[in-house]
This record gives sequence, structure tokens and C-alpha cells, in this order.
Amino acid sequence: MVTITDKAKERIDTIMRDENYDSNYFVRVAVESGGCSGLSYKLNFDNEEKKGDQFFEDNGVKICLDIKSYLYLAGTELDYSDGLNGKGFEFHNPNASRTCACGESFSV
Repeated sequence: MVTITDKAKERIDTIMRDENYDSNYFVRVAVESGGCSGLSYKLNFDNEEKKGDQFFEDNGVKICLDIKSYLYLAGTELDYSDGLNGKGFEFHNPNASRTCACGESFSV
């Protein structure tokens, strides 16, 4: 399961409102090959369920993971930073043995 911090929830709610996404949309979190550490995070909004999708809800946010990504992301916390070091979503993944400096890729 992926958990959502309050700051990430606020940002997700803002994006959904600004983009006119209705309650049929959810946050799709995935892991893809690539990035400087071997695997990279992917985050987007979707409203179509795919075979094998795993759904969770945390902090009022509906989250979807495909089964492969679930294995890499179990226990991960999704946060949002708007500080001086950069803006954006951050993944705090306890399964990652190494992450790149930008935080967008990892390896296990």
C-alpha cells in the first residue's frame, strides 16, 4: 500500500480541481525501467481500470498500482514538497536500496 501525506493530498486535490477531474479519476502510481538508478516512478491521473490493478485509499485519495509496481512500492509514502530545493511529489520508498540525487529513480 502507498500512503499519502497531507501535503500530497492537498496538491492532488488542487490538480484534480484545476483539471476538472471528477470522482471517477484516481492516482495511478507505477514503476518503469529507466532513470539513472534503473527504475523510475510514474505518477498520473487515470479513470480506466486495467487488468491486475490494485486499488487502495489513503487520506481520502484513491490510489491504483499495477501488480508489478505494487511489489516495488509496498510501504511507500507519497509526499509533496514546495520548498527551495524544488517542487514536486516525492516518494519515500523503504524498498529502495539506492536513489538518484533527484529522487526520481531508484534501485532495489
